[in-house]
Amino acid sequence: MGHLFRIRQLRRKLTRAGLQGLLITHLPDLRYLSGFTGSSAALAVTRRAIRLFTDGRYTAQAAEEVKAAQVEIVSGGPAVAALTWLAAQPGVDTAGFDPARTTVADLTRWKAALPSRLRRAFLIPLAAPLVEALRMVKDADELALMSEAALVGCTLFDHMLGFIRPGLRELDVAAELEYQARKRGAEGMSFETIVASGTRSALPHGRATTALLPRKGFVTLDFGIILGGYCSDMTRTVYLGRPRTKERASYEAVLQAQQAGVEAVRPGASCGEVDEAARSVLRRAGLAEAFSHSTGHGVGLEIHESPRVGAGQKARLVPGMVITIEPGVYLVGEFGIRIEDMVAVTATGGQVLTPAPKALIEL
Repeated sequence: MGHLFRIRQLRRKLTRAGLQGLLITHLPDLRYLSGFTGSSAALAVTRRAIRLFTDGRYTAQAAEEVKAAQVEIVSGGPAVAALTWLAAQPGVDTAGFDPARTTVADLTRWKAALPSRLRRAFLIPLAAPLVEALRMVKDADELALMSEAALVGCTLFDHMLGFIRPGLRELDVAAELEYQARKRGAEGMSFETIVASGTRSALPHGRATTALLPRKGFVTLDFGIILGGYCSDMTRTVYLGRPRTKERASYEAVLQAQQAGVEAVRPGASCGEVDEAARSVLRRAGLAEAFSHSTGHGVGLEIHESPRVGAGQKARLVPGMVITIEPGVYLVGEFGIRIEDMVAVTATGGQVLTPAPKALIEL
């Protein structure tokens, strides 16, 4: 699906929202619509025209990447230039902006740049983000990239099984994983690699430290790579040595919860229902209090996107969405366990994009 198709979809949303213009400053939204991958730009969209504003560092890059919009190189801030252009367009009396992506300082600066007669009423905060809603549903090209990124993640996990051993620093494990990711073509990591071992595995976001891997205990690896701008995300928890009964039982409960969450993925299911499918398993096991976060989130150009797969979330799944299913159990001072897959919503259910082994691995 090309950028022109996405822009047409956006214009339909713009018309339905009763807006004549839209200012886009969130870089992943901008990339989605125009293909531009630079770090400084703004996109102005009306019902008839679309223009990308960036600075002189990106003259050649923008000319190469952007085919669906006119490009204008500016010396000041791209957002102010985009807004000034929007205000000058015939028939454009209002322009929407995403309040979730706009600071108070930005809004003040934008208003100051407008003619005084437009400062009060020209900029309209969107009731709901327009581009993010489009980005939630992936097309065939996006799904192919994300599937490839996810499979690279699986090969990395397989490699790490032969690398992990007691006495290594968590940082050494993260470094090896990230080095191997680069060798396999990753543009970068989706987020800072989590390697949490021993009692540190009870930290849901235990970034790698100088702590040594224990002779006996869990090691949680949570990582993802970026391919073609799209993120992957997966978590596996392995055991060094032989687990005690409580550790083994807790792992089985998390695994069952995770599988229940995966099985609940289907078109029409609400995100809250998927969360409850996983959470109820841990509740029955007496571990609900130890599951301290949502079951999952959308993934795409960003590592955390809509929808949120959490308790009470009403958003319904539709084919083309890609979400994570990642229940966990965290017993402070003892251990933690998390298992995470990326799942694409299909016409009939869900397809796991990260088919690495999930049964407890003892190293």
